[in-house]
Amino acid sequence: MSKPSVPVWDVQPAIRLNREDPYLQLQQVLVFVRDQDRSMEFFVDCLGFNIALDHRNEQGDRWVIVAPPDGTARLCLVFPPPESDDHPLIGKGRNTVFLTENIEAKYREWKERGVHFVHPPVAAPWGSVYTQFDDVDGNRFWLIGFDQATRDVEEQRRLTEERLEVERRTARELEIARQVQARLFPQRIPEVRTLEYAGVCIQARQVGGDYYDYLDLGGGLLGLVLADIAGKGIAGALLMANLQANLRSQGATASDRPESFLESVNRVFYENTANADYATLFFAEYDDNTRRLRYANCGHLPALLLRSDNTLEWLGSTSTVLGLFVGWACSFEERRLNPGDILLLYTDGATESFNEAAEEFGEQGLVETLRQYRDLPPRSLIDAIVEKVRAFNHGEQHDDITLIVARCRT
Repeated sequence: MSKPSVPVWDVQPAIRLNREDPYLQLQQVLVFVRDQDRSMEFFVDCLGFNIALDHRNEQGDRWVIVAPPDGTARLCLVFPPPESDDHPLIGKGRNTVFLTENIEAKYREWKERGVHFVHPPVAAPWGSVYTQFDDVDGNRFWLIGFDQATRDVEEQRRLTEERLEVERRTARELEIARQVQARLFPQRIPEVRTLEYAGVCIQARQVGGDYYDYLDLGGGLLGLVLADIAGKGIAGALLMANLQANLRSQGATASDRPESFLESVNRVFYENTANADYATLFFAEYDDNTRRLRYANCGHLPALLLRSDNTLEWLGSTSTVLGLFVGWACSFEERRLNPGDILLLYTDGATESFNEAAEEFGEQGLVETLRQYRDLPPRSLIDAIVEKVRAFNHGEQHDDITLIVARCRT
């Protein structure tokens, strides 16, 4: 027998983690009726059931399935042809049982709707209260209730309400964390004459571990910071806030001796985090008077420096990551920027973004995009890069994407 092309068998099972215990669920119970429309009206109008399916297949057979409001079972209302062996079974059903937490209330409700009960609810020798009723064809159904069922329902309600309240509270706390973290990103852009720049952090979750910043170091010096915390979600956000506080609180010392500044940041970050916590960091000090760029790459991805003649330089690592070693030292390298040169800082959320074929956007994709849109202003160039990455992975972002673009003005 071929599978019907309609969702008669399309049951959505509950999630089961135990694969060794095969999934099993009641699909439906057949109830033989004389008139499917009349029977369906009884179950919907008198009993308050829902119509789970009403479909006629290519062979002309009509499938009518109704279910109680809780959706715990399905009744398939079948009209057997007069010549079939099942036709004499119309109205002979006797063994379908419904369970309710308040049998008296359900009895009164259904009785007022015209349901014919055989007798009022009575106590049964097995410890429950029960009654029986007939449908329009004479099929007889049981309606039972017992104290344990009521207690179980109430317990499930309590647990569900607690779970929903935890979910609501978690959602509220995450939203508050998102708003707080948003304030940690730059709220103002220090003015410099010879450099135009912009940055963005697009988080994969409500909060994340990527960080970028602009530091006014005084004396015409601008600090550009981009970091990637080893961690995601709330854990990454907390470490990000820790690093941001260290950088901003000690930023006043960066202009005198930037090496000592970063060594101090590493020491405080090391002391305030767990043994396995660390961050990659790219710190650049730009001199607005001389167009000199001094940088330290602390285990981060190489920054891209696209020169005005379209040649490309990689500003690679100059020291190890922050936070793993108390005895940590860093070194700086220097570049001079010329009018039209573009500096791009980025996190791995851009380069490691992958498509359905598990191919990464990669550094090559980033370089090609940078060259393609190099004439755009920094903010528009960032938008173009983000659009390219999202088109590559069909909008499914798996990690935070953080970028800083700086162009040397003419």
